[in-house]
Amino acid sequence: MYKQQPYLDKIEEVIARGPYHDDWESLSAYRVPKWYRDAKFGIFIHWGVYSVPAFDSEWYSRNMYIQGSRAYQHHRETYGPQNKFGYKDFIPLFQAKHYDPEEWADLFVSSGAKYVVPVAEHHDGFQMYQSALSHWNAVEMGPRRDTLGELTRALKERGLVNGASSHRIEHWFFMGHGKEFDSDIKEPMERGDFYWPAQKEPQDHFDFFSQPTPTEEFLDDWLIRTCELIDAYRPNVLYFDWWISHSSAKKNLKKIAAYYYNRAAEWGREVVINYKHDAFAFGCAVPDVERGVFSQVKPFYWQTDTAVARNSWCYTEGNSYKDPEEILQYLADVVSKNGNLLLNIGPKADGTIPEEDAHILREVGKWLSVNGEAIYGSHVWREYGEGPTVLSEGQFTDGQKPAYTAQDFRYTAKDGALYAIAMKAATEGTYCLTRFALRSPESWPCFDGIVTSVEALGFPGAILGWERTKEGLMIQTKGIDSPYPVVFRITTG
Repeated sequence: MYKQQPYLDKIEEVIARGPYHDDWESLSAYRVPKWYRDAKFGIFIHWGVYSVPAFDSEWYSRNMYIQGSRAYQHHRETYGPQNKFGYKDFIPLFQAKHYDPEEWADLFVSSGAKYVVPVAEHHDGFQMYQSALSHWNAVEMGPRRDTLGELTRALKERGLVNGASSHRIEHWFFMGHGKEFDSDIKEPMERGDFYWPAQKEPQDHFDFFSQPTPTEEFLDDWLIRTCELIDAYRPNVLYFDWWISHSSAKKNLKKIAAYYYNRAAEWGREVVINYKHDAFAFGCAVPDVERGVFSQVKPFYWQTDTAVARNSWCYTEGNSYKDPEEILQYLADVVSKNGNLLLNIGPKADGTIPEEDAHILREVGKWLSVNGEAIYGSHVWREYGEGPTVLSEGQFTDGQKPAYTAQDFRYTAKDGALYAIAMKAATEGTYCLTRFALRSPESWPCFDGIVTSVEALGFPGAILGWERTKEGLMIQTKGIDSPYPVVFRITTG
């Protein structure tokens, strides 16, 4: 078993030499880098041991030990009782025989994504990278390859920004239900074991002050694992799941941030931490809204993470997929409100990316190859958009596809041009942008200047006429037939 103290001493040394220290006041000097604000679109990847059963969700390692759950029953019927075939027994089946990081990276380039964030360690505690802290990793077991390292190299070769996601802290309680009945989760356990710490009194923790709190040994292990990941792979994006919000995590969370920011300063890099809820003091990192958006534009930069499937982050048999139109509408909405979209895919256990996932990414990429000037490097306008469709605000609000109309628009601005993104193509070819209505004594429009030209991106042969009226900027088109959002570039004088 590795000794914690030498690495803890190293962490303190890096923090001490600054420029960031492990307190909110110091960390509030952080600024969101320009490359990230310009990127707008990234790829999230949930791939691991949970991809082998391909059932329920990426929480299979927890749910298979909850008596009466779908996963519990499925496991017993498919693999046998949990004391004979436990979660650890999936590891030899996770061989990733067809994993080709070069092929993955090519697909991500074709999608138009600018950064990629693979899950380095999920709640199940299996590390998808080489580690000196535990033998339960992809180099020593399962694929017997440094899956994260190989993908990181392939991404960098293609100019994509590499990231990593750590969900390790949730492991504190994730496997504990296996102690409620006869399963393979048994004492004794020690640090470094796959199921450690698996609480003696199983309990889920979904609030910020739940008991029992993680031990100092576990929290230091989480700190060291995260810093090892930072040092070994130098991710430019470090993503955390929700449980870093727990009160017990704050001390080491600040240490992680200071360590990461200081390392980045040493390496000459600008990096990003994504967090949920209010785990960080505001302004110290980039907030993330899981499977949801804000209803209005925000003065601060933010991110949403969502998945190509509604029901799961990982691949499961029978995933319920969204369509490319919905993803593109989602992207336009998020960017217009000062945010980034991190879109998740779920590869199969053998390392192949399902065709459904790949199709969505390719279609997004085709649209961005034509309309990317309205997305990449853009910034917010006076208003994010207009139209009758009202979105619910907050996390987990992507359960149904929004019913956008040709009256729904999202606005962005860049290099002196304005972009109006029609969320739905008009069947009759007529669009009305009410924010450009001519001023009258009774009303004040959003735009009170001169429009000099209007053109539709990607439709050079389309007949297009326009005029400003008291109702709005009226755009008449013929020859624009698209299943995806239509973008108009508006120049002003």
